[in-house]
Amino acid sequence: MVDQSDLDTLWGQLLSHHPDAIRAAFFTLNPDEQAAILAHLQLMSIEPDWHPEQRLSAETALSVLKIQGE
Repeated sequence: MVDQSDLDTLWGQLLSHHPDAIRAAFFTLNPDEQAAILAHLQLMSIEPDWHPEQRLSAETALSVLKIQGE
């Protein structure tokens, strides 16, 4: 089981707007976890229920990872 503080750290890095931190966090994940993170970031970037800053952070992460929301 993953510790909650580990998840908080992971998401903090993924949504940090810092390309090196985003890549470092993402590439510690296995392919299945990466796919789940990408799917979640894509939803975050387009769903209206997220705070605008959260949407922007998700868009930034997707851009850094060269994955564009559709």
